[in-house]
Amino acid sequence: MTMTAVLQPEPAPITACTVSRDVQNFDLLIEDMETELGESWGDLGFADAYTFLDQDEAQELEFFAIALDGEDEGNLPEITALIKKARDRNVKVILIAEDVSPIVLHQLLHNGADDFVPYPLPESALHDAIERLRKPEPEPAAAAQAGGASVPTVYTASDRNGVVLAVHGMAGGTGATTFAVNLAYELATFDKVTNPRVCLLDFDFQFGSTATFLDLDRKEAVYELLSDTASMDSAALLAALQSYKDKVQVLTAPAEMLPLDIVTPEDISAILQVARYNFDFVVIDMPTTVCTWTETVLDAAQVYFAPIELDMRSAQNVMRMIRALKSEDLPFEKMRFALNRAPKFTDLSGKQRVKRMAEGLDIDIELMLANGAKQVSDSADHGQPLGEFAPKNQYRRDVQKLAKSLLDLVKVEEEAV
Repeated sequence: MTMTAVLQPEPAPITACTVSRDVQNFDLLIEDMETELGESWGDLGFADAYTFLDQDEAQELEFFAIALDGEDEGNLPEITALIKKARDRNVKVILIAEDVSPIVLHQLLHNGADDFVPYPLPESALHDAIERLRKPEPEPAAAAQAGGASVPTVYTASDRNGVVLAVHGMAGGTGATTFAVNLAYELATFDKVTNPRVCLLDFDFQFGSTATFLDLDRKEAVYELLSDTASMDSAALLAALQSYKDKVQVLTAPAEMLPLDIVTPEDISAILQVARYNFDFVVIDMPTTVCTWTETVLDAAQVYFAPIELDMRSAQNVMRMIRALKSEDLPFEKMRFALNRAPKFTDLSGKQRVKRMAEGLDIDIELMLANGAKQVSDSADHGQPLGEFAPKNQYRRDVQKLAKSLLDLVKVEEEAV
């Protein structure tokens, strides 16, 4: 009698694992993992994942997909220890985060996580993250050759999870670009020890003037980047940036006037995501016009600065802006109003006008920016921030104080975590 052996296929090696408190809370992640890896993935709790890294089976492991929500923030030391151990074992880590604070994400990325994807997962987001993990990092020299000598070193994707600060003037001439340029410069230069990485994005594609303020060229690479964000990665963004004296990396407005709708909300989101991966602070100079992707920036920003002046046009535009945001149930509370050319402390009548304006609009005017007078316009004409052109200017000192408070706030929150 001939015996016929029934051959059982070898089980597929586990090349990835989801790690979570309860993976059933992330059903979309389960679906995407099955789509990407078939049966070559498993699921572990945090303690089990830490132990699994010591086993022989972990040698086949390519990455962990650590899924977190707000309830996991209290378990941060255990998660951080797991990420560090995975890094030591050459296992990549993708963070899948829902309702997790930016400070916590920044801390986890700083401790060795390789990438971050928000939950619910956008279409193909997990696929793209896995592809980024598998893609070798470009050599710094190659990146410099692609974009010229002013291109900074290509940092690893998700080396940072930067704070987004948007600046949206409530009327023409309120000093929004002046504020954005000088804030970016002060953030980059105030702390000589940590040297935060700062980039400045000029999203006024028609009349943006950050290039003029910093004496930079308008590169064709900016238009190419805006036209093809689908294939953008860190190298592509950094090739489009220009370095101002190795202190601030700047995405200038394009060389030609472009319609604001040349980009979609998804394009803007992609640019911000890559920028945050590579920089500690992302400062955005917004157009005065509200467009389809203004909401995208508002949602992404930790603070949305709104420079105003003590006049009727600013007051009317603030009222209309707040009414529009409330009608769409958008987070208008992120707006921080900055009064440019604020009255001096001896100008009692001017202070009363500021108080009446704030009460009439039902807002808090939290930033008072001094009248920098002719030195402000002269610094722009010379292509230098006030920190270099007129360091003792009172406007510069006001922006410097703001930069210090932002840096201190981030440091305190990181230490608290």
